[in-house]
Amino acid sequence: MTNTGLAKAGKLAPLIRAGLIAGIAIAGLIFPLVALAGVGAKTGADALQSMPEQLSVVPSAQTTYVYANDGKTLLTMFYEEHRKPTKIADMSPYVLKAIVASEDTRFYEHNGVDPKGVARAFVANQQAGGVSQGASTLTMQYVRMALRDGAKTPKEALEATEQTTERKLREMRLAIELEKRVSKEEILQRYLNSAYFGHRAYGIFAAAEVFFSKTPKKLTLTEAATLAGLVKAPSAYDPAAHNQRAATERRNYVIDQMLKMGSITEAQARSAQKSKIKLNLTDPPNDCVSVPKKHNDWGFFCDYLRNWWMEQPAFGSTPQERLENLRRGGYKVVTTIDPKIQASAMEHILDKEKKKSVYAHGEVVIEPGTGRIKAMAVNRRYSLDQKNNGEHSDHRRRGHVRGNYPNTVNPLLGGGDMAGYQAGSTFKIFTMLAALEEGMPLSTAFNAPPRYVSKYITAPGPATCGIHWCPKNSSASMTGRQTMWSGFGKSVNTYFVQLEQKVGAEKAVRMAERLGLKWRTDIDRELAAPGRAEGWGAFTLGVSDATPIEMANVFATLAAEGKYCEPIPVRLINTRDGASLQYRGKKVAGPRCRQELRPEVAQAATDAARCVTGYGAAKGSCEGWSTSPMVHAVLGRPVAGKSGTTDSNRSAWFCGFTPQLAAAAFVADPDNPDNTVGTSRGTISKFTVAQTLKDALKGQPKMKFNPPPDEMVNSGW
Repeated sequence: MTNTGLAKAGKLAPLIRAGLIAGIAIAGLIFPLVALAGVGAKTGADALQSMPEQLSVVPSAQTTYVYANDGKTLLTMFYEEHRKPTKIADMSPYVLKAIVASEDTRFYEHNGVDPKGVARAFVANQQAGGVSQGASTLTMQYVRMALRDGAKTPKEALEATEQTTERKLREMRLAIELEKRVSKEEILQRYLNSAYFGHRAYGIFAAAEVFFSKTPKKLTLTEAATLAGLVKAPSAYDPAAHNQRAATERRNYVIDQMLKMGSITEAQARSAQKSKIKLNLTDPPNDCVSVPKKHNDWGFFCDYLRNWWMEQPAFGSTPQERLENLRRGGYKVVTTIDPKIQASAMEHILDKEKKKSVYAHGEVVIEPGTGRIKAMAVNRRYSLDQKNNGEHSDHRRRGHVRGNYPNTVNPLLGGGDMAGYQAGSTFKIFTMLAALEEGMPLSTAFNAPPRYVSKYITAPGPATCGIHWCPKNSSASMTGRQTMWSGFGKSVNTYFVQLEQKVGAEKAVRMAERLGLKWRTDIDRELAAPGRAEGWGAFTLGVSDATPIEMANVFATLAAEGKYCEPIPVRLINTRDGASLQYRGKKVAGPRCRQELRPEVAQAATDAARCVTGYGAAKGSCEGWSTSPMVHAVLGRPVAGKSGTTDSNRSAWFCGFTPQLAAAAFVADPDNPDNTVGTSRGTISKFTVAQTLKDALKGQPKMKFNPPPDEMVNSGW
């Protein structure tokens, strides 16, 4: 034989060897080693012995679904890989037939590795001088996906997918062992829930939703064949591309394969191949910026939910780990948001301030006794697109910058790092509660002059007399003897400064902290610090920043007769297996409450707060005068609360509550705190709260407040 003949014989030898071995059982996996690598059998056997025999399956990333409090209205989704596991029983039979025809026609015949396929691929690759065909069965493909999804490092992810002999051998060994333990149906189900179909769709449920806006159960023959054809190369066969030629050819190939397998009839095949690919594309929402348009105003609540989630140790040890858990964990989250109350709040807010107004007008509604947030509404659109936003002056930059209207993602209602807004006279509630807790009765009286020279030392300014802070009342009619009822109902500054001096400013500051307030600015933290707070006289007039969610919850605590509950945005969290999520023996979504105030203290404060709304006190005299009589007039049921404005009307608040619901509304310019809201906007928060509560409580019983005991009305003070 010539040298040329010997060379040809040498090239044919591996082909002959592969052909002979292809008819033999794959005992020890010597065949795939030889076929793929052409190395010695002993070397292959040694290599295989060191490889794992069982596949360690890590749960794939799944989509977290977030719903309103009805458990049906979708708010948004969180995902890195949009995937929702689906059982075979919930898939169209065409899906199963199409994926087998497309990827592995002998799926039901082999034991994880297809000898004929390996031999065919080896011959083709040898002739091509490279990799032109693969030999992966559906089982092997699933193994590869499982190894990829379970990778903990970039190196492991690369090893799971790189084109190497070792990787292929590992897939083969694991595929054979997997088929000894798992049924064909289970493998097929796992495969269809793991495969990537393009357009961020992982698994058949997401693919059916993204491309055809339906569930896998309802997929037709042509739709199932189209999706099955995508697995090989999602980008190359993308049916959403401008030219569907490649997608159509691939679909028709799949249909031909189905016909050859006897999965469909000749008539079905030809009819399906003649039809055009008709898509009904869906872009599933992801995160808070893609809340569906009809619920766009829920974005701020969604943002609060996400920030809350990242603070919960139940979801991980770090904020990043918790966020990853949200995006991969496959939770069902039923929130506390009430679509009807939210819609009502938005309606009444936009009646008064449009989305393009420089003034932010917002409201938060909370359920007393649970802390559940029922609504978070503001006249803004939750969006990252701020190119068409209005401008405001920024004196620090000596120019104009984009404002927070109408689009913003700043947490204007609370949560995140938003400091809030000066809350004005609503802070008088903390001084009154501290005094009541110390045993001072509602009848505690002081003579309230037009201006009062306090003991508090302050820097020179409009409200100083020498070195002392000396605030004044907003009206001369407030002059004279006042009690807690009249002082709170009229919002008499000089009465509350004296009450603060009597109980101590530090006790008022600590009361605010006990009821959920946090100090988010450097000046507030400095003034509230132990040892400094006793000198913070102006605290009682609301010079500190607070958020609407904090203030709504303060008054919800009064409505619950001193039972403080953390504001919570969820009422149910189920894990991917349907179980209620627990942490340290408690439901993560359960109310988190404690009896922070004695019931009689809360009852007494409520009795004084009734004077504010025009409802009238049960045990004392409001002296026929209140700051917010329209609240009871609009609502028409027992209601209490407190209004608040800051110096020069820079913000205007109202916090109101009934036994069933509490709400806080505000109006302010979040871009420029010095931009006053003016007297014309001084009452809009009062009307917004009253109107929202009226709508929310329609048809519910008119529950009454429990009056305070006599010892809270009069005592030895």
